[in-house]
Amino acid sequence: MRKELFNAIKAKLASDVPEVQHVDLWNHNVEFVEQEEGWARPAVFVEFGKIEWSPFQGGSQRGKGLVTIHLVTDWADGGHDAAFDLCHQVHTALDGLSGDDFNGMALVETNTNHNHEEILESIDCYAVRYLLR
Repeated sequence: MRKELFNAIKAKLASDVPEVQHVDLWNHNVEFVEQEEGWARPAVFVEFGKIEWSPFQGGSQRGKGLVTIHLVTDWADGGHDAAFDLCHQVHTALDGLSGDDFNGMALVETNTNHNHEEILESIDCYAVRYLLR
């Protein structure tokens, strides 16, 4: 289900928010931006949080979890105005996203990381329901 969700996010952003140049899994990418190989920006990194499982009908498991979307933009490309506009486009594309083994993607928290000189990281956290068959 995580693979399905990641691929659905990637496909949805490619079709609805073509401004996003790079989509990958989160691995504290912003903390080591100077040490990593470059990635095109704007970039989205997908972070999967803990999933809590409970029994569901027919031997399946139903899960609730969080998925955090890290949108990284260059400060020189329009500053916070452009970043916040793009963040809204990403939210519009991902809100309510569903698939065979996940549904109910809903925004629950927003944060902004100001700790970097040349980039801005907009962080949106979504609640997601999963089904493990």
